[in-house]
Amino acid sequence: MAVRHQQRLALLGGGFSTDDDGLLDDWLLTHARTPRPKVCFVPTASGDAAGYIERFWEVFGPREAESSVLSLFRRELDDEALRAFLLAQNVVYVGGGNTANMLAVWRTHGVDRLLHEACDRGTLLCGISAGANCWARGSHTDSFGPLTFLADGLGLLPGSVCPHYDSEAGRRPSYLSAVATGALDSGWALDDGTGAFFIDGHLTDAVTRAPQAQVYRVERDTTGTAVERPLPCRLITRAAPADPHQAPD
Repeated sequence: MAVRHQQRLALLGGGFSTDDDGLLDDWLLTHARTPRPKVCFVPTASGDAAGYIERFWEVFGPREAESSVLSLFRRELDDEALRAFLLAQNVVYVGGGNTANMLAVWRTHGVDRLLHEACDRGTLLCGISAGANCWARGSHTDSFGPLTFLADGLGLLPGSVCPHYDSEAGRRPSYLSAVATGALDSGWALDDGTGAFFIDGHLTDAVTRAPQAQVYRVERDTTGTAVERPLPCRLITRAAPADPHQAPD
C-alpha cells in the first residue's frame, strides 16, 4: 500500500502563458523538491490548443526539467499507461480555459481519480485560471458564459477559488456575492501576478511579481457578508526567490 505524502497544491495568477519574466514558474519549481523535476502540462481546458502547447515547450523546454504534455483530445495512452505516466510526474501543471469542460473530460477519462492518487503520492498539482479553479471544492468561473459559481471541483483544496480577481470586470463583486450567499464556501482569491502554495489545505507561501497584486482570503461572516482579507505576499523580482517555506499570517 502506497504511503500517503503531504498534499501539495499551487494556485497561479500567471506563468509561462501570460508573463515574460518567468518569475512565477521559477517560484513554482522551488517547490518541486527535486533539481530536475518531471513537469507535465495538461492543456485540457483549452481543448489542447496547439499554440498553448507550443508556448509550454518554448518556455519549459530549455529549463532544468523533464517536460511533457498530456493530450486527452488525441489520447494515445491506455488506462494502465496513463496511470503510470501521471504517477511518475513531480509536477502536474494545468492550463487555463473552460473549467467545467475540463472537469467533464477528466472524469470521462478517469484523470480526476488519477490526480487524487498522484497528489497523495506527493506530486505537486498546480495551474492557472481553470488550472487553479479545479483543485478546490468550488470555484468562480465563466465556463457557462456569464460569471457564476461551479460547485463540483476535485475537492483537494477545501473551500473555493477565484482567479483573475483584479483583472476581469465583475470578478470581485460576483465572487463576494457567491460567498456571501453560501453558493460558494469561503476561499481564496488571486490577483493576476500572484501565487499561493498549500500543504494539506493550509496556505504556507504567497508571492507576487507585482507590488500591487494580492492574494486574499474571502470568508462569510456571521452577518452573511463576505469579507476579504489581503494576505502578506513576498515580492519576487528575480529567478531565485527567498525562502519558499516562509508562511504568511
